[in-house]
Amino acid sequence: MTTTRPDTAPPGMSPVRDRVSAALTGFLDAKDEAAPGSELLYLTSTLRRFLAGGKQLRSVLCVYGWQAAGGDGEMTAAVRAAASLELFQVFALVHDDVMDDSDVRRGQPSAHRALAAAYTDRGGLHDRAEAHGLGAAVLLGDLALVWSDELLHTAGLEPSRLAQVLPLVADMRSELMYGQLLDLQTTGRPSDDVETALHVIRYKTAKYTVERPLHIGAAVAGAAPEVIDACTAFGIPLGEAFQLRDDLLGVFGDPIETGKSILDDLREGKATVLMALAFRRASPGERTTLRDLVGRGDLDEERAAEVRAVLESTGARQTVEEMIKERREAALTALDEAPFPEATTARLRQVALAATDRQT
Repeated sequence: MTTTRPDTAPPGMSPVRDRVSAALTGFLDAKDEAAPGSELLYLTSTLRRFLAGGKQLRSVLCVYGWQAAGGDGEMTAAVRAAASLELFQVFALVHDDVMDDSDVRRGQPSAHRALAAAYTDRGGLHDRAEAHGLGAAVLLGDLALVWSDELLHTAGLEPSRLAQVLPLVADMRSELMYGQLLDLQTTGRPSDDVETALHVIRYKTAKYTVERPLHIGAAVAGAAPEVIDACTAFGIPLGEAFQLRDDLLGVFGDPIETGKSILDDLREGKATVLMALAFRRASPGERTTLRDLVGRGDLDEERAAEVRAVLESTGARQTVEEMIKERREAALTALDEAPFPEATTARLRQVALAATDRQT
């Protein structure tokens, strides 16, 4: 099984990541220099830490979408558009961690925890630290969202291309908010509703992580409708497989590899496909175990092992593995039929394999 650590990338992705990282660094350096006061560095230093720790999958796919639509030569506009997605991702992650009350992100303290600690380190009152961390994290997320817009609008796109890109960005953002709302509504209420769990991952992950970044990059190159359709045929099953793998890693993964606790999803009661399958197939006794333990904030590793045993005994874990394989094959079949340049097809194939066969 291929292992892809958070600070590494599959072959072929590194040059794109380097270009995107350079664009983000230059943008943030300019923002720091023009800041109205040194206090803003309190947020931007945390923002830089978040940007340095990710896989940059969305930005890479954005550039690959540009190439899939025939983009060639000077790629500054495509890179800056891709970099804007990384800032939007920070917005989404920071706010997601606030909503989930997560302690860790990418192997480090989540933004609201880090900002709370920084507050007390600078002499702030301990009984105000949590409220300060939450408030500062909301501001950090908002700032990343605003700067994502600015980076996109200053990417150097011709007006006609920008007009093609902006509706896709708006759709991506609305879809993510919808998926996040579904996630909030179902968390803490685990059930055997596999269909709703799949609906959540289509909007929260598949469209946001894979389909729309490809669309946006393709639109930067002025993509024809058949290219956009091919991006969807490839992107939706791959994005679903990506999230299904993430759900498995959230319960069975190695925290050293994933950078996140394997108790969080169980403590929060995330209504994943994995959990829905287990509820659907569980015996009365196993169902009681799931109802008693999943969603408990004080769940420890010993009791979590009981939940994992049910996920194994019901065949839920194995079924999710099979669902990942089926969706990966569907994505690869769509890729074989897509009207993309051969080199881009090869790069997207590498991404598909790395995104579904991973430990992080």
